[in-house]
Amino acid sequence: MNGVPLLGHASLDDIFAWRAAGPVRVRDFIAEAEALAALLPAGRHQLNVCHDRYRFTLGFAAGLLRGKTSLQPASQSAETLRQIEATCPDVYCLSDGEFDSLDLPRLDFPALPAVDAAQVAKIPSIPGELIAARLFTSGSTGRPVAHDKSWGKLVLNGRAEAERLGLLRQPHSIVGTVPAQHSYGFESTVLLALHGNSPFWSGKPFYPQDIVAALQAVPAPRLLVTTPFHLSALLAAGLEIPAVDLLLSATAPLSAQLARDAEAACRAPLHEIYGSTESGQLASRRTTADLAWDLLPGVALEQQDETTFAVGGHVEGRVPLSDLIEIRADGRFLLHGRHADLINIAGKRTSLAYLNHQIAAIAGVVDAAFFLPDEESVDGITRLCAFVVAPGLSSRQIVGELRQRIDPIFLPRPLVLLDELPRNSTGKLPRNHLQALYAEKVTHVDR
Repeated sequence: MNGVPLLGHASLDDIFAWRAAGPVRVRDFIAEAEALAALLPAGRHQLNVCHDRYRFTLGFAAGLLRGKTSLQPASQSAETLRQIEATCPDVYCLSDGEFDSLDLPRLDFPALPAVDAAQVAKIPSIPGELIAARLFTSGSTGRPVAHDKSWGKLVLNGRAEAERLGLLRQPHSIVGTVPAQHSYGFESTVLLALHGNSPFWSGKPFYPQDIVAALQAVPAPRLLVTTPFHLSALLAAGLEIPAVDLLLSATAPLSAQLARDAEAACRAPLHEIYGSTESGQLASRRTTADLAWDLLPGVALEQQDETTFAVGGHVEGRVPLSDLIEIRADGRFLLHGRHADLINIAGKRTSLAYLNHQIAAIAGVVDAAFFLPDEESVDGITRLCAFVVAPGLSSRQIVGELRQRIDPIFLPRPLVLLDELPRNSTGKLPRNHLQALYAEKVTHVDR
């Protein structure tokens, strides 16, 4: 494959990102990326844990200029670092803050030498076949698995999303609540800045007041890239939200009610993105308008028995999907939950997604998750439990409401009330987190 430009901008004077000090133009970004590239260690694999989105992207670009692969695990636990070191012994860590990198070679983000951006004459090219990023699954259903992404495919990925969202015609200022290392945050902020011509805010706002401040710091039109978890917290805070022109959500199913509330509060259309770390983003939908998903340009689905495969466009190869998918005659599709979420108890079937939707719909429930433990109970029957955040409600009240919504055989035994659920920075609940919670709150009590 021939060289593919590092950025898709038409002018070196286009704005690439917004920082607290002001805008960063394309030529400034290139000059700083080249300066950082000269300071990077010799290792082929770069573990980029920078929190600042601009510094992360600068490190990613500098790595590309040196032919490096960016390692982007969803978790940065000690066990994950040990796994990475075992498979990539030449890895080094690029960090811009306090981070326990164990015994990995480390480069704390350096003070860059003065650069003359006026000397930048063109946008550099990167070999399209270079493995630019290695993304890891979140471990929601088990051990994280690595997936390599070539630079050429990543560019197609970013442009496909930019085309779907209309950013190639009208760039937006992007505020993202999702880490740049996460596949969704990487695609919908970093790639959209590199090849969707839309500058991002360099920070990673998490709390509602931080999201509002970030939106205020960038000019309209604005795109808020977020998750149901962050979106729900933002609306519940009751803050005045600056004008938003487009909302984007992913990482977890978004209820129709939350989508309606978000559109009303922000006075902007909300779109969901569907995809996976394995396949990359595949489709989008306007949640309040239609349940069906529209595939991104160039992407297709193929079905064999009960498995659906993603192919074409920016997809690397032929990737099996973990969801139950119904392809409609018009080429769009419906999701019916994940294969791993299917539950069969005493011959009756349902899914964790359905149960989570029902319990979350109960008035007063702030957050909730059903959990199916691996082990069977003493009577040989696997019993569901549920962890619920619902200030002001009792377990009895919640179970009483659930009886009106689901088959009694799927009622949680037990239902555990908590102050909060152990969600990660993207709002997901990895299975190992739920397993640990189950061991602490249920198994430990039973002993």
